[in-house]
Amino acid sequence: MAANDADETLNNILKKSQTSPGYNLLPDEITCLTSLFLSTRPDAPTIRAKAYVVLSAFCQGVRGKGKDTGITTKVIVNAFGPTTLQYLGETNETSLMTGISFLTALFQVDVQAASSIFAEDGLVENMMDAVDLSPSNILSQEVAHLLGQACGHKTCRTIITPQIVRWLDFKSRQATDGVLQSAAAVALIKFTKGSTTDNPESGIPEVRDSQTDELAEKLVNTIVSGQSASYADAVEGLAYLSTDPIIKETLTRNSKFLEKLVSLIPTQKGGASKKQADLNATLIFGVILIICNLASFRTRLTEEQRQVEKLKRMTKAGKGLSEAEEANTLLNDDDHVKARIRLLIASGVLSAFPSAITLTESPGVRLNVGKCLLSIVEEKENRGKVLQAGGAKVLHTIIQQALSSHSEGAGRQQSAATLSPTDLEAVQALAKLAITSSPVQVFGPNVGAIYDVIRPFSILLQHPSSNLLQSFEAIMALTNLASHNADVAARIAKADGLLNKVELLLLEEHTLIRRASVELICNLIAGSDEAFERYSGDSANSANKIHVLLALSDEDDLPTRLAASGALATVTAAPTACSALISLQFEKHRFLTLMTQLIDPSVLNKQGEEALETNPGLVHRGVVCIYNVFKSITDNEVREKISKEATESGLLRALAKLIQGRGLVKDPAILQQAAEALEALVDKK
Repeated sequence: MAANDADETLNNILKKSQTSPGYNLLPDEITCLTSLFLSTRPDAPTIRAKAYVVLSAFCQGVRGKGKDTGITTKVIVNAFGPTTLQYLGETNETSLMTGISFLTALFQVDVQAASSIFAEDGLVENMMDAVDLSPSNILSQEVAHLLGQACGHKTCRTIITPQIVRWLDFKSRQATDGVLQSAAAVALIKFTKGSTTDNPESGIPEVRDSQTDELAEKLVNTIVSGQSASYADAVEGLAYLSTDPIIKETLTRNSKFLEKLVSLIPTQKGGASKKQADLNATLIFGVILIICNLASFRTRLTEEQRQVEKLKRMTKAGKGLSEAEEANTLLNDDDHVKARIRLLIASGVLSAFPSAITLTESPGVRLNVGKCLLSIVEEKENRGKVLQAGGAKVLHTIIQQALSSHSEGAGRQQSAATLSPTDLEAVQALAKLAITSSPVQVFGPNVGAIYDVIRPFSILLQHPSSNLLQSFEAIMALTNLASHNADVAARIAKADGLLNKVELLLLEEHTLIRRASVELICNLIAGSDEAFERYSGDSANSANKIHVLLALSDEDDLPTRLAASGALATVTAAPTACSALISLQFEKHRFLTLMTQLIDPSVLNKQGEEALETNPGLVHRGVVCIYNVFKSITDNEVREKISKEATESGLLRALAKLIQGRGLVKDPAILQQAAEALEALVDKK
């Protein structure tokens, strides 16, 4: 069909698919659409791209019209199956290639329908008979590409016979046709890995370990030697193979390969257009996936998962590990992954990420770039390089696009909850950068960029799937942001549900989580009027929160004590907070004793006991708390009662030692505050 006629037919189908989803294609429309995927067409690059869009729109329209997957699959099969089978029942090469190329395309658009047609009686046998009788390179290439698609799916692998496996093996070994060699290698790799997963005890012919290495070497040579026609197949095959730890080591130690691989993603500086990138979107995805596989750490197991693994090892006791298991254990440990990441960075991999997310709209590319950067910033030494390469901007773009896509048709909170655990990886990577660098270094001088990341960090903290590490890093990042200025702290305090979540984590058993939570609370109280009022208000709820801060001021962990007592020192600027602490003292008799511990714990020690540790920061905080509380007392009866309890708790003695210069702090300003606190306590006016 002429290009103009084909283009007009595609426009009509697309329009009908959009206005009447699931409509029945006319016979002429089916004939036209199924004929447009031939690689030999003179207008192949442009017409195939549009044909993919139209085919996808039609299939999505059918799927969207019905809820029963089986019924909608049957509708698509009924639309294209008869024509495809007719093509593949012919003996002339053009008809065969038309049917094969269309079915290959359908696999990429609708796997269920394509698998159903592929499983039709006689289809595979007729196709392989035809390629044996007329073994032209171009027909063999199309067959290998179709088998490559089919071998990626379990239902189709059951149809692949040992003879087909041998044919693929033979074609992967020939060296006269690079495209055919790469396509056959990819099909063979997908079949082998899939079959092993499907049924490792089945005895299905598999590629030998040595042959796996040979296939990987051939695909690497395809990329290094610049065989552009085979790039897509080579990248796809290596994307499958690069999950193997031995292959990971081989690829990352080949600097020429890594540099060439990175160069496959066109840079904007090199003049790459959005249209060119769209044509290479699959290639870009494959390159990023390979990089992601090479950089990925082993999944961190939960305690329950570790116990399950321990039981599995016990059942294998005495049997020893297989060679593959030993390699997986050794070559996938953290040290090997970190070494691979350093080699990736040296090969310029960081420059590929900005181009990849700019030149494609693929969610898969964005997710894998986020995952890559999360692995790379695991080591603090890499974070500066990531920032220099624009990694923070890349992550920010990924996060905003993820939030935008999940916001369509959903409320703000609902969209946050629907983010997947994989979406959170980019947020966690950005949080790691925000922990170890100043907000200006990460987000630039525009404060608006800092405002924008508050919500993602809040989501990371509160998301149902977030683990303790992600919660911890979200809190640390927010703490660093809150220290930037009061306006940022105020915005953090107003984030939906954030303070409630942080206050829950104040009670977490993990010391680092408690410490991080109270440090964030301390920063927010200091910078946000809302947070200050939350802790200093005249209510039972505020009093309870002050009680928690007081308890945390007695923690063994020094940073936790510093943050909690710092928060107390800040809120005691409010008379209501002072009243709450006085009430706690009369009820529990702990406030003044804890202040004594902060200022000079030695006065509480019994003879022969070793003095508790303190530091100048704790002394300063204790003095400020006491100064504010004592200055707030206006009732003589209350003052007398507090004075008595201050004497019994050793507080007056601790203050006296400090004022006399026998304490840990010599700062005149602090000593002056301590003296004024004592004066306020004994003031009888």
